[in-house]
Amino acid sequence: MEHQQRQPSVCVIILQRARALHYQGLDILSKCLESVFATGYQNYKVVLMDNGSRDGLPEYVKSYGDKIKVIRSDVNLGFVARNNLALRHIVADYIVLLNDDVIVDSNWLVELVDEAEKDHTVGACQPKLRSLRDPKYFEYNGACGGMLDIYGVPLTRGRIFDLSEEDQGQYDKTAEVFWASGAALFLRGNILSEIGLLDEMFHAHMEEIDLCWRMRLAGYRVLSVPKSVVYHLGGGTPLPDKFFLKQRNNLIMILKNYGRGSLLRFLPLRVVQDSFSLAYYLVKKEKARATSMLPAYLWILRNLRRILISRYSVQERRKVKDKEIADAMVRKSVAIQHYVLGRKYFSQLGGLPHGLRYYLAEPSKKGRM
Repeated sequence: MEHQQRQPSVCVIILQRARALHYQGLDILSKCLESVFATGYQNYKVVLMDNGSRDGLPEYVKSYGDKIKVIRSDVNLGFVARNNLALRHIVADYIVLLNDDVIVDSNWLVELVDEAEKDHTVGACQPKLRSLRDPKYFEYNGACGGMLDIYGVPLTRGRIFDLSEEDQGQYDKTAEVFWASGAALFLRGNILSEIGLLDEMFHAHMEEIDLCWRMRLAGYRVLSVPKSVVYHLGGGTPLPDKFFLKQRNNLIMILKNYGRGSLLRFLPLRVVQDSFSLAYYLVKKEKARATSMLPAYLWILRNLRRILISRYSVQERRKVKDKEIADAMVRKSVAIQHYVLGRKYFSQLGGLPHGLRYYLAEPSKKGRM
């Protein structure tokens, strides 16, 4: 009887990022920890990845006693590598990768565990992400779960490109999505031994989308669980080369995960689309975006052998055909729909997967850039 009532174990990994860049420093981390320790779930532990801090973190953490396990790295391993370092130390039924600039609701973990326990084909879940700056709006980096169009362009339920919608309950339905945000990524504990850790080639940006794509290739599903709510500050650790990393990593992800036939079909069209995007950014004088595109493609060409080795490993583990993968994607270009056809909101998009209702009602036209 006791075994039947036992709660699954959860390990919450919080990555403490570089304080030199994270402008609110220890203050936002302390609020994050306070909210995590106020959770209504019982069977969990917290692991804090200390990125060689010098802002009073060791003294602050001592106040929590044995509630927190600290893993310290004095070497600058990069965002993805530091997460992997923590993941290698963890054994639990479920694992959460949580940014240090979030505040969680008290029932956030209960809802995620309950949903994952219903179906063991669920490999990952994501809570609803609202903006900590303005909680009426969805947070840019995840909103209510991520999707991908067939050209590899990411979007979310609640945010397309730079427009985030106001949360009016329009996506308050648990739904299958393509990927879950790394700001609060809930994972089945044994899944990483099957599909591998985060890909350290990415360094930062889109590593969670790549991970979720590999989950799908292994036959797992990804869910958005809006009953679980997390507030994310976002943008606290700016990267000077973020547009380059996003463009480069997106191409790496496509090259790794698509089968040969899909790659031959969609990659040339993606290159054409990027050419039009480059022209658009130049006309709009968005220099940072425009100047990132050519270096990203050059990096891909210089490191093609490395990418192909990673691709071979992914394709060897594949259990699901690309037709099934494509059925979970947006089948029409999101860029064309958004910029050419003027479809600003997720509920207006065409080409969504058949048989799945992703929204409860049309949102009123309220969004912010």
